[in-house]
Amino acid sequence: MHKLSNTIFHAINTVDVVSLLNADLDKGLSENEVLARLNKYGENSISGTKQRSAFFIFLGQFQSPIVYLLLFAALLSLWFEEYPEAMAILVVIFINTIIGFLMEHQAEISMQSLKKLSNLTSKVIRGGHLTEIDSDRLVPGDIVFVEPGDLVSADGRIFSSINLHVDESALTGESFPVEKQTSALPEGTILPERTNMLFKGTYVNKGNGYFIATGTGMQTELGKIACLVQVSNRSITPLENKIKEFSKWLIWLTLGLVTLIFIAGLINGHELNKMLKTAIALAVATIPEGLQIVTTIALAQGMLKMARSNVIIKKLSAVETLGGTNVLCVDKTGTLTKNKIEVNEIYPTSDESIPILKDIAIHCCNAEIHYSGNKIVEIGDPLELALLKYFNKEINEKRAVIKKAPKISEEPFSSETKIMATKHKIGSGFIVYAKGAAEEILHRSNYIQQGSQYIPLNEEVRQNWLDKSEQLSASGMRIIALAYKKNSFHSSQLTSDLVFCGLVGMLDPPREDVFEAIKQCHSAGINIIMITGDHPSTAKTIAEKLNIINQKNSFVILGQEMKDFDVLPQVEKDKWSACNVFARVSPKQKLDLVKVLQEKKFIVGMTGDGINDTPAMKEADIGIAMGQRGAQVAMEVADMVIKDDSFNSIVLAIMQGRIIFENIRKFVVFLLSCNLSELFVISIASVFNLPFQLFALQILFINLITDVLPALALGITDGSPFIMTTPPREKSEPIVDKKLWGTILFYAGVISGVTISAVLISHFYIHNDEPLSPKLSNNIVFFTLIGSQLLHVLNMSKSGTSFYNSEVFKNQYIWYSIIASIGILIAINLNDTVKGVLSIYAMTFNDWMTCILASFVSLVIIQIAKKTKLVKQ
Repeated sequence: MHKLSNTIFHAINTVDVVSLLNADLDKGLSENEVLARLNKYGENSISGTKQRSAFFIFLGQFQSPIVYLLLFAALLSLWFEEYPEAMAILVVIFINTIIGFLMEHQAEISMQSLKKLSNLTSKVIRGGHLTEIDSDRLVPGDIVFVEPGDLVSADGRIFSSINLHVDESALTGESFPVEKQTSALPEGTILPERTNMLFKGTYVNKGNGYFIATGTGMQTELGKIACLVQVSNRSITPLENKIKEFSKWLIWLTLGLVTLIFIAGLINGHELNKMLKTAIALAVATIPEGLQIVTTIALAQGMLKMARSNVIIKKLSAVETLGGTNVLCVDKTGTLTKNKIEVNEIYPTSDESIPILKDIAIHCCNAEIHYSGNKIVEIGDPLELALLKYFNKEINEKRAVIKKAPKISEEPFSSETKIMATKHKIGSGFIVYAKGAAEEILHRSNYIQQGSQYIPLNEEVRQNWLDKSEQLSASGMRIIALAYKKNSFHSSQLTSDLVFCGLVGMLDPPREDVFEAIKQCHSAGINIIMITGDHPSTAKTIAEKLNIINQKNSFVILGQEMKDFDVLPQVEKDKWSACNVFARVSPKQKLDLVKVLQEKKFIVGMTGDGINDTPAMKEADIGIAMGQRGAQVAMEVADMVIKDDSFNSIVLAIMQGRIIFENIRKFVVFLLSCNLSELFVISIASVFNLPFQLFALQILFINLITDVLPALALGITDGSPFIMTTPPREKSEPIVDKKLWGTILFYAGVISGVTISAVLISHFYIHNDEPLSPKLSNNIVFFTLIGSQLLHVLNMSKSGTSFYNSEVFKNQYIWYSIIASIGILIAINLNDTVKGVLSIYAMTFNDWMTCILASFVSLVIIQIAKKTKLVKQ
């Protein structure tokens, strides 16, 4: 094949382009030829998003203030010739590094998996049929079809187009759509003026057309730019930023407290080196160093969990926004309903109109149904597919019919005109077929088909048909009108001077799972606003069936009643925000609605499937695109894509967003309360000059055994039973608010108080008031803290839930983590070398029981406090 990079495709005619690329405009490429070209040119993807290698992720674990503190402690141990302790600290560093590496590497793998899940598709001719393929499988020579909302997936030469306009602002910076044509251009034509070419990364604004792919992947104009400017690193989400700022604040607070403990220790006569290492270890133990990594893994794993439920999250920040969403603006068709539109009934103007209705349905249509092997493939708009299936009894009948009257021009359907029309050559003349909203078609019709003749359409007859349309719409049917005109009714516009020939009634019933999903939204404090292009009567009927509206707010706002946002009075804004159903609204009005809701401090989610939805989706706090029927540009703009177009999937995503935030909060509460309990114990021992103290390595070991496995298990806990019965949290709500700080301090106080009490019980009641043994007291503190903290993970359930039926108690990974941690404790007690390093000594049965019972006492005290609402989590 000719070398593509040397060819100036915009300067040669399409016949030569076809010849150079060995293309076939009718049949497209064969599968064998596609495989050969994929092997030669590679996949149609832009390289540049560099995946971090495992080696660099591993090195990154050492770039932490925590690691620097530990290394400093190890150097101090070497300086004082305490080699076992130095070795043990290095082992702790290694274990922490491995854990951090595994978590971050898994997060990286998760993010790459999500990228693969969000591939776009293209409509191409393969084997003589129009079919959809993954865009990365496009090759030079492919014949590609584009229509409004499609993202152009390769560079190509246009050979057929109808009123094709393309937004090329992403590539050229030109803000106005470019009108395309098919003629060859001078060789020196600059990129923005190559009107016979389409470019990867741009999107179709209007019309449709076919092009021959001339460049894919890095051989496109977009690919050339990517070679110069590589894709930047992933931005930090608001949630991650909150965690980062919270961690910084906590580090400074901890360092201040540790400094006080260090000074108190010196005043009380403790050795400098011991207090220095203890202070460093305590700082490490108190600061939740794994917080940001766990946040990332929780977000990434949550996103993958959503992906398995048909929800693709494109931006990490969307996960946090989901949890706080309190208004959902939802498109009715396909989201609340099944999007399986079927023709319920036809209402021709006469029996002789039925064949004409069939011609309109087949010709005024861009949808296609064909066989692919034994499988029936349907491509196109659901409404057009429903018409085809009703009137086009044979699967391949359309091809035979359209050959008799080839299309020569088209006026695509738009939300402004609400009409689609096509012009066809038939014999020596022309015929125009049109379909659209009943009021628009009837308004543009001057005649009506009666028998084999057409007679003038007077106002009385027109109003009768409008009334009939109104009655049918009120019953919940979707009504469209069909009309035509022959060249004898010539006018400059396709959609004027039409001959009306009947109505078609269609039904699209609600999805079965929507009723429960809407009920969940109401209990979760999420308001549902239904936006539809349907007739207001149809919209109201569906909204009543779904319980979106009730007697208090049963009104519907029509697009024609909506004033521009800039002149909208406050009274109207209040009315908009109180309304749950909007019918026949324009893209601009959708955008204005989002602005009004945001002005009222709502966090707004907006669904969409077409190019007309993109302004409102971009303006909303979270844009939600439909994956099955959605235009590619809508999916590109969206923050999340619903693969099955189901409203239930949106609700599940909101629930998962709430669960992720709740789990991160659980992790923070658990970690802080455990680590602060260690800080309190050491502070009490230092301030009151008690004859025992935790050693540096013991603190590090406690931190390692209790912070890692149980804390990670909390990150994958299912949501509490109340997750969808509480109002959405505020956007500005911190990870830890004032009430939660009180809870954390209470938890830490209980654990540290019980731990000190265990030492006193051992001294006064078990050892009969013998002199307080520093070694024994140290060990009781050590094991009581470990036991209390391991059991403390069971306190992390949401307040108000039953202990045994809580989401934490039912989390099998929590129990695995506790069992594993106990196993580690048993193992170290059987190894004399490790016992020596950790300063562990033999204890009596009564001493062990004291540690165990004290640990359970802390659990019981906290559970009683939660039950009596002394503390709330």
